[in-house]
Amino acid sequence: MDTDFWLQRWAHGQTGFHQNRVMPLLQKHWPVLALPVGSRVLVPLAGKSLDVAWLAAQGHHILAVELSPLAVEQFFADHHLTPSVRDLPQGRLYQAEGIDYLCGDIFNLDAAMLAECQACYDRAALIALPPELRARYAAHVYGQLPAGCQTLLLTLDYPQAEMDGPPFAVPETEVQAHFGARWQIDRLEIRDVLAQEPKFAARGVTRMHTTVYHLTAQTI
Repeated sequence: MDTDFWLQRWAHGQTGFHQNRVMPLLQKHWPVLALPVGSRVLVPLAGKSLDVAWLAAQGHHILAVELSPLAVEQFFADHHLTPSVRDLPQGRLYQAEGIDYLCGDIFNLDAAMLAECQACYDRAALIALPPELRARYAAHVYGQLPAGCQTLLLTLDYPQAEMDGPPFAVPETEVQAHFGARWQIDRLEIRDVLAQEPKFAARGVTRMHTTVYHLTAQTI
């Protein structure tokens, strides 16, 4: 992962990817997972997303992972929370009100840390990574999630030649390639979003869809 790229984006306030609302597709489709209250939910490459607070408000225990300490500190400040902080081998852990924010590299996660995760919400992780890292990310993170774990995965698809990522185009064929061997894949929705993304149209993108998948980890 190009850690310097993301750290500089946060340091210079270049965070146009941050949304000032909870993702409507999360609110619409999260009930499909039918998770019991208290379930542990992984949110990889979380930034300071409002989605994290929304998931916590549903009664879940959150494990958010984010590289930038600025993003983590801003999240807690924005929600008027004062976290306890301690250092782990995987990074610095901030904890408050049922939310654990691990500030560190996503590739430092190990099976022990992921063993209790009953779900994952991946809105901005897979599409944030270039092709050479997506396979490694899928194998490392999703490969260590336990059987029965469910994921709500959101992807973008557009002609990659028309724009450099991030966010990167991840077509359904790639989702099948990364997850098909172990995960049951159910496509919940595909939506044309170009009209709602004028900044991408301005960069020359002629087609853009977002797809919502429900993944369920099978026993190997």
